[in-house]
Order: sequence, then structure tokens, then C-alpha cells
Amino acid sequence: MAGAVNMLPALRGELSLHPGPAEPDGAPTWTIRDPVRNRFFRLSWPAFEILSRWGAGDPAAVAAQVRDETTLDPDEDDVADIARFLVANQLTQPQGTQDTRRLIARAEAERQSWFHWLLHHYLFFRIPLVRPDRWLGASLPLVRWLGSGWFRAATVAALGLGVILAGRQWDLFAVSLVDTLSLSGLVSYGIALSVVKVIHELAHAYTAKTHGGRVPSMGVAFLVMWPVLYTDVNDTWLMPERRKRLQVGSAGIVAELTVAAWATLAWTFLPEGPWKQGAFVLATLTWVSSLVINLSPFMRFDGYFIAMDALEMPNLHPRAFAMATWWLREMLFGLGVQPPEPLSAARRHALVAFAVAVWVYRLVLFLGIAVLVYHFFIKAVGVVLFVVEIGWFVILPIWNEMRRWGQMKAAILAGRRVRWTLGAVGGALLVALIPWQSTVEAPAVLKPARTKDLYLPFPARLDAVAVVQGQRVEAGAELMRFSSPDLELRKAATAARIAGRRAVLDAATLDPLLRGQAGVAQEDLRKAEAELAALVAESARLVLVAPENGFVYDLLPGIAPGDWLSPRQALGIVVADAPPVAVAYVAESDLSRIAPDAEARFVPVIPEQGRRSGRVSRVDPAPTKVLADESLASIHHGPIPSRVVGRQVVPDGAVTRVTVTLDGSPPAHETMGTLTVAAERSSLVGRLARSVLIVLIREWGV
Repeated sequence: MAGAVNMLPALRGELSLHPGPAEPDGAPTWTIRDPVRNRFFRLSWPAFEILSRWGAGDPAAVAAQVRDETTLDPDEDDVADIARFLVANQLTQPQGTQDTRRLIARAEAERQSWFHWLLHHYLFFRIPLVRPDRWLGASLPLVRWLGSGWFRAATVAALGLGVILAGRQWDLFAVSLVDTLSLSGLVSYGIALSVVKVIHELAHAYTAKTHGGRVPSMGVAFLVMWPVLYTDVNDTWLMPERRKRLQVGSAGIVAELTVAAWATLAWTFLPEGPWKQGAFVLATLTWVSSLVINLSPFMRFDGYFIAMDALEMPNLHPRAFAMATWWLREMLFGLGVQPPEPLSAARRHALVAFAVAVWVYRLVLFLGIAVLVYHFFIKAVGVVLFVVEIGWFVILPIWNEMRRWGQMKAAILAGRRVRWTLGAVGGALLVALIPWQSTVEAPAVLKPARTKDLYLPFPARLDAVAVVQGQRVEAGAELMRFSSPDLELRKAATAARIAGRRAVLDAATLDPLLRGQAGVAQEDLRKAEAELAALVAESARLVLVAPENGFVYDLLPGIAPGDWLSPRQALGIVVADAPPVAVAYVAESDLSRIAPDAEARFVPVIPEQGRRSGRVSRVDPAPTKVLADESLASIHHGPIPSRVVGRQVVPDGAVTRVTVTLDGSPPAHETMGTLTVAAERSSLVGRLARSVLIVLIREWGV
């Protein structure tokens, strides 16, 4: 293998070598700085000793010198590996036409189309504008007090006091947060983000200058197409002290938390107005951006670089991905290949777990952005983003890895574990492709077919209760009798008027002098009789009767004859003696699989209540816009995702109400559960395809 590199290539003259941090085992390292590309390469002790004798020109001579002059024992292959590393990273001088052609080919391979560039950078890209190193150094004395001990102590005190005072005004804080969730509020957050990012990036820059670092450039970065400041502090890699690198890496988060502390305190003291609103926006934005976004090691934000410095592990993401890929191949095929780098078992497992977490986090993030665009902006763009991200960031990496497996086919087939892997994959494919799912499950509520609430028409006194809890009654049967002394008094007075008018009419037949009043008396009598009939009808309403055959439940507890009751009090309910129903809310993708009169089974949440069988009696023609059965809503800890719009509960997704008539007697109360409906057989792949088609048809009208 050493013969592949007979003469060592010359290193580029502008490269510089700097002492690096110690390895976890105490071994020294060095850092190569490439000033043209502003890139840095960490060298181990053996690599440094080999490069120190690079001038020998021949791999065998270099290896011999290292063996003679140090305790290391490299061979020609080790020197050749270093040479290939230098060539691959463009750290050597091209020696002839072959090297020139290689560099041209590499440049062509790295050239991206606008589509590929946009695909990789639509979340974040940078445009350098200025070289700030000189004026940063000149202005450093003006801001040095921000890193002093007394200011840090004052900020901690402000943080504690602000959190305490804000906690006492938490209701106002929550209301203010809801008020900012509007278009104008989002614009305010965007402006605050740009301001905070200026403070954030300047904190990185000034901290780097404090430790003697160089800041070669500053410019504008576009974070999800929103402009913010960015600072290049890559020269921090030249600092061998981990403490200094951690201070530079965490300076932005510390600056944002400082802004958050003082803005929170200001919000608690400021009077209502634009300044208080501005302090609130600054506080909430900086808390979220610092603790949720910047501290995350899953994206290339501050948390990632802090993690690399804390662990002394440069290129954490690529190394973790390489380790996770190696682990996956070993788990599936048992190739017996050495890991990408020699690490302890615990460190390898941690890297694999970290890589999987990064993959899951990025998938959720990218899909979340697509869903956000879909719901709040252009739906067609959201669908395109969803398809592109699934294809590019999920399907394509899997495809590339499978192509790599094809190149390793001989080694894979030689192992015994591949049989178990192929069997598991085949089983998974069968589970996904075979239409074994013959039912549809949906959250449901078991309820009586019909119910009637019992209320008084107006305040009245209870005279008698003719039923007990759970009693079966016939239609028209008396349930409760009430009376109203005022109503009885009015009835008596009206009856007396009627008797008086009749007496006048009787006297008018005998006394000619009264005959002139007979017409008036007759009209007055008719009015009094109509009034009495109305009072009798009103009095009859105080006798509550069963509207239909059924059962009486939920009688108002503790009532007794003589009690006065309000018309706003529910006195009980009459449950119709009819087969109960289960109202389920079926997802749009499953609705087409349900046939009319299909068999169904309701399984209650409480097993002791027993299962019930029945058949589908109705499928609503359109999706539900308002969730009538609010007990199933997620805002009430139910299974259906929902939100409140105005005073109504609205489901987040497209669900349709399906009514099933069940066997058995009607329940006393509504019961939550799950409805299982016999449906057309379907596979997992088929259901996924149907869901995708539904979205495409809905958005494009295909």
C-alpha cells in the first residue's frame, strides 16, 4: 500500500501550525490553519510527528525517522494515510497536470445547481459584508464592563427579581403572550430577533477579541429567510484552552439571557404602553431563542459548538453519523468491521444515540416547517416542501446507504446475520403490504338516542315528586308537580271576576236598567274566561310529565315538597327507551372504507361497563366543523386534536361524524370509548398512499 505514494507531496506554503488542546487521554494535538478557505484541521500526536519530518520526502524515510526519534512506531502505510488526508483536504501543492485535473474534477463535483443550493440553504445561509477585526479591537475597551464581575452579579440579581415579580403577574404575562400571537406581533418578534441577533453576534466577536482571537468577517445571515447579523469566529479553533473556546461559544447565549433578564425585570415595572410591550417581546423572544434554539446541539447553532468544545470532539455531527452508520451495518449484517475511530464502548454508544437523536430532530423540524408553511402561508408550497424534504432528507439517504450495501454485497452475503435481517425486512414488508387491517378505530361517545332535560317554566314550589332515580315511565306520566301561590291567587281573582260578570248578566235579564251594561259585561266576561284559561294552561305547565317512554335519571338531589326551585336548575333528564347510539369521529383517510350498515363494536374506557355491538346508521356528508362532543377534544384531555375558535371547539384535522345504533338498553350517562367498525381491508402502504392522494386532491383539485 505504501507504494501508492512514492514521494510525499509538498505542503502549501501559507498553512500555519498551532498548538491544540490535549486529548482526553492527555496526548497533545496541533491545529493546521488554512487561511485561504478559513478552515482548520486537528492533528494527533502521531500525525504531528510525521508532518514534522515531512521534508524527508519518502514515506519509508519519514516513518524511520519517527521510529528512531520518538516512542511511536509508524510504518509506511501510516505516512501514506497522512499524505492522502492532506491531498483530500487540498493542503498540498499540485505537482503536475494530474493534480490539476484532480482539482478541476473536484471543483466540478462540488459545484451545485441553484436547486441543490436552495434545498440545502433555504433554512440558513450567510453573506459576508465587512472585515470588522480592527474596529472591534478599537471599541473593545468601551464594552469590556459588560463582562465584569459586578455586571454579572447585577444581571443575576435582576434575573431573580424579574422571575419572582413576573410569577406574581403570571396571568397578565399569559394574556400578553396570547395578544402577541397576531400578524403585528409576529412582525414585532421578527424585528426583535434582528436586534437580539446583533447583540448575540457582537458578544461572540468581543469575547473572541478579549481572548486574542481574530474576527475575519461579519455579514448578514438569513434564518428561514429572515435577515440577522452573523460573525465568523472560526479562529477560536486556534485557542488551545477549552475554557476560552467555551466562553466564546457561549457568549451569544449569555448575552441573550442577559437581555432576557433585564427585559423581564423592565416589563414588571414599566407602565402599560409601547415600552412595556417592547420589553415583553424582547423577554419572551430571548428566553425561547436561547433555551430552545441556541442551546440545541442538534443543529449547527451555539449548542453544537459548545458541545464540541466541552467534549473536545471536533466535527461532532459527521463523526456521530459515521459511527451510527457503522453501528447500523454491524447490527444488520455483522460484518466485523472496525469502528470509524477507536473509542470506548460507552462513548461509541453515546455517539450513536446522539446521531439518531439528530436525525429524528431534523426530520421533525423540517416537516414542522413544511406544515407551518402549509397551514399559515401557501398550501401548495407546503406540500412541495413536505415532498422534497421526505424525498431528499429521508428517502435519498436511505437509497444511498442501500447502494453502499450493494457495493458490499459479497461481505454481507458471507455473514450469517444477513438471513435474520432479510427475514425481518421481509416480515416488515409483508406487514406493510398485505391488507390485513379490516377495521377502522375511532374515538367515540356512547349516549342515549334521545334525552329530554326537565326544567321549570318559571319559579315555583315543589308539591310532589312521583318518580325515583332510574324509574321507567310511560309517555305522559306525571313526574313532578309544582305550584305557584301567585298563580293560584291570580286564578282565584280571575274566577271572582267571571262570577261577578255572570251575576251582572243574570241581573240584566230581570232589570231593564242593567240591560245597557250587558254588552260590556259580556265582553269583560269573555276576556276573564280567556285569562283564566291561560292561567290554567300555565298552571298545567307546572306538572312535569314524561315526553316519551323512558327512564328518569339525574334527579336534583335533596329536593323535598315545599322547596322553591328556579327555572335555571336542571331537575333531571328523561332518557328515551330506545337503542343507544355511539357517535364516532373518523379520520378522512379511513372514511371511504366504511360501508353503510357496517357492523361495529363500542369498547368503553371503563371495562366494567361492557362492550356493545351495533351497526352504522348514519355517516355525515361533510367533515365536522364544530366538535359537539367536547369531552373528546384534546383541550379537555380527549383523543381528538382540537382548538378553541371563539366559543366553539374546532377539530384540527378533517374528521367526520359516524353514528352507530347499538344493542342493549340506553345508558344513564355518556361514556367515552373507542368504536371499532368493520371496513374494507387495507394495508399500511395503501393507507399512506390514500392519505397523500387526499391532500393532493384537496389542494390541487386533481
